[in-house]
Amino acid sequence: MNDSTARAAASMYERYIACLNARDWGKLGDFVATNVVHNGHALGVDGYQSMLEQNYRDIPDLYFQIDQVVTNEGQVASRLRFDCTPVDRFLGVPVNGQRVIFHEHAFYTLREGKIAEVFSVIDKAAIEAQLKSDR
Repeated sequence: MNDSTARAAASMYERYIACLNARDWGKLGDFVATNVVHNGHALGVDGYQSMLEQNYRDIPDLYFQIDQVVTNEGQVASRLRFDCTPVDRFLGVPVNGQRVIFHEHAFYTLREGKIAEVFSVIDKAAIEAQLKSDR
């Protein structure tokens, strides 16, 4: 991968994250392929947007902070940091408005400059450990 391709992928990813943080759903299709797949589930742009909107309902102060990003030929890998207060249950854990800090590790496959597939894992154990220590 040449430097300009890597920079373009990193730049696209940063703009995508800014789109999520702005909740600018009208621009989501600029970054996400029409047939996007998330963790093995075909969602399409509308389903992907619905998933994100639900995330924001569950966590009104949700903000995606890039901790680390690595690009490769047609791929982006990132570690995202979250410092937020889910309103009820999150990943089956009763957070109930307590502030938690956790990371998500996400791997994106790009096709024609857009996100075509996402695999992501959230560090649920970190959330559980924080809640346990708060008791």
